[in-house]
Amino acid sequence: MPATPKEMKKVILGAIRGSLLTMGSATKKELSGKLGISFPTIGKFLDAMEKEGELLFVGIDESSGGRRAKRFAYNPEYMLGLAVILEKEDTFYTVYNCQGEVKDQGRLPSALTEDMSAFAERVDDILNAYPRIRSLSVGVPGSVNNGRIIYMPDYDRLQQFELKAYLESRFALPAVVENDMNAAALGYHSKLSGDGRESPVSLVYIYFGQNGPGAGILINGEVVRGSTFFSGEVSFIPQYEDLNFEQALRQAKGPDRSRLGESGVDAVGRLIATCAAIVNPHAVVFCDNEVDEALLTKIAARSAGYIPAEHLPSLVMSEWKRDYLNGLQHLGLSLMISTVGIDESLG
Repeated sequence: MPATPKEMKKVILGAIRGSLLTMGSATKKELSGKLGISFPTIGKFLDAMEKEGELLFVGIDESSGGRRAKRFAYNPEYMLGLAVILEKEDTFYTVYNCQGEVKDQGRLPSALTEDMSAFAERVDDILNAYPRIRSLSVGVPGSVNNGRIIYMPDYDRLQQFELKAYLESRFALPAVVENDMNAAALGYHSKLSGDGRESPVSLVYIYFGQNGPGAGILINGEVVRGSTFFSGEVSFIPQYEDLNFEQALRQAKGPDRSRLGESGVDAVGRLIATCAAIVNPHAVVFCDNEVDEALLTKIAARSAGYIPAEHLPSLVMSEWKRDYLNGLQHLGLSLMISTVGIDESLG
């Protein structure tokens, strides 16, 4: 079915927004050439965006023999995003602009242990303080199928809860709900790309976590979700005669690095070998508050006892919460770029 005029408008808007944010600034001619969209059409959209305050005029280029071209940049304050992490102990939120700069952040009582309407009221307070918020991205410690929570241990009342639909209905904003480890893996990948460093083509991000272990898997930069959106639930991987990975960690007296003894190192080493044999990732990322270099060295050595060392991934550490928020911001920004039309935005 061909796209409607309204859908085409949003496609073109999204392409212009994404290009300007990536390029920093551009002229109408540069955008027309980059996007393969006619000069008059680009001009029409830029004129409307400038009128709405979505663009910033940054100067006029030197003449190359003809009329001097205006140069525009995207106004990063035109739309803001709200990213929210739902965890066992508390709720952490951040308000950010289109360049990822944090405008506000804070902690709230855990939405996982209170009524969702109370959480919604607190979100309302944030939206009232920042009326330019145009997307909401929420991370949860469980499996998610297109915004519906399908598996989240210890939170029975939220099983099968249509969180995305609830948020969009309650706040009239586009929303995305993502598994915590998928978001962290996306955030780690996008962070390296944004810093100009080469990102691993494939990676597994492992977190021992407050709610049990989990993993986010990226292949060719895309999240692997699985046929039933259950990918990454590594706690169920059987490792010993009567223990799965989560049970093995618990038997090793928890994921705290100061207490992860030989049995814990063996459990994690087996998990790395499993990942190498099935996915063969370039890297496995651990949370820097759960491991250190000495522990990673032990894990690598133990993993090599189960699979040839040349097939093992690099073992690296990263700051989980930063990656998590970065991934949620990445998802929220994608929503803003692609779904918000000029007539739906604030002037």
